[in-house]
Amino acid sequence: MTGNWSRRSFLSLAAAAWAEAKPMRGAFIIMATPFTQGKALDYEDLAKEVDFLERCEVHGMVWPQMASEYAQLSKPERLRGMEVLAKAARGRKPALVLGIQGAGVGEALEYARRAEELGPDGVIAMPPKEAKSLDDYREYYRGLAGLIRRPFFIQTTGGAKGVVPSVDFLVELAKEFPHLGYVKEETSPVIERMQALARRRPAIKAVFSGSAGRGMLYEMRLGLDGTMPGAPYAEMYAQIWDLYQAGKREQARELFSKLLLMINLEEQIPGTRRYVLKKRGVFKTTVSREREVSYTAEAAREIEFNFEALRPYLRA
Repeated sequence: MTGNWSRRSFLSLAAAAWAEAKPMRGAFIIMATPFTQGKALDYEDLAKEVDFLERCEVHGMVWPQMASEYAQLSKPERLRGMEVLAKAARGRKPALVLGIQGAGVGEALEYARRAEELGPDGVIAMPPKEAKSLDDYREYYRGLAGLIRRPFFIQTTGGAKGVVPSVDFLVELAKEFPHLGYVKEETSPVIERMQALARRRPAIKAVFSGSAGRGMLYEMRLGLDGTMPGAPYAEMYAQIWDLYQAGKREQARELFSKLLLMINLEEQIPGTRRYVLKKRGVFKTTVSREREVSYTAEAAREIEFNFEALRPYLRA
C-alpha cells in the first residue's frame, strides 16, 4: 500500500466517522479542575462537573486547558483525568474534547494515544513550548494529526514565545489533514484572524474563540462557530448561543450584559470563578494550585450581588 493510498483511505474513513459525530459548534466549556483542601486533584468532583455541564445544556466540554490549570497537573493526573471524563461523558449529550498538548511532540503523542483509546468526540492541542520555529509547530501538528482520527482543534496561543501560527499555516495543515480544520483563535488581532480563517472554508471547518467568551455576541453576528469559556456560568453561554441562533438577539444581548458583570469581576476579585463553583455545589473547595485564594467579606458580598442577576437563568 503506498503512502498516498494509505492517507486517502484514512481520510475517507475519517470523513465517514465525522458524518456521525456530534457538531463542533456552540458553547464548548473549558472545564475547571477541582482540588481537595490538600491540593490533590479531586476526581469525584471532576466527574460531577460533567453532570453539571449536561444540566446546563452546553454544547461541548473541554479539558484540560489553561482555565483548567493544566500546567499545574502531572502526567499521571492528566491521564487519569482523561479516563474519568471519558467514562463520565459516555452517553451524554455534550461533545467531549480532550486536551493533548505537550511541551514537545513526544510528550503530546502520549496524550494523543490515550485520547484515541478513550474515543472522545474531539481533541485540542496548544502549540509546543519547546518549539523554535513554525517548522517545529508543523512537525508537532503533523505528528499528532497522523495519530488522531477525530476533529482536532488547534489553539493558536500557549506555545513558544515569538512563534505565531499564521492563518496560511493553519490552512495549510487543514488542507493536508482535514480533521485539523478546527481552530480556537486567541492570537491578536483576534476578530480579524477569525474572519480570515472563516473565509478559508471549507478547508477550515470551525472557528472558535476563547477569552471567557467576551466577544461571542459579535462573533455570532459574523457567523463564527463557537466559543470556549470557563465553567461557572456554563448555562449562560449556552443560552446566549441558543437565543441568538433562534433569532432572539435582544434577549441574547440582555443575558450577555448580565454575564459580563461576572466575567469582569474575576479581574477585581481573583478566584471569583472558584467561589461560584463551590457556591453552586459543583466543587467542594475553592482551592487553586495557581494561586492562594481567599475572600474578604466585602469581596464575597460583591460576588453574591452580581451573581443575583444570573439567578433567573440558572439550570443547574
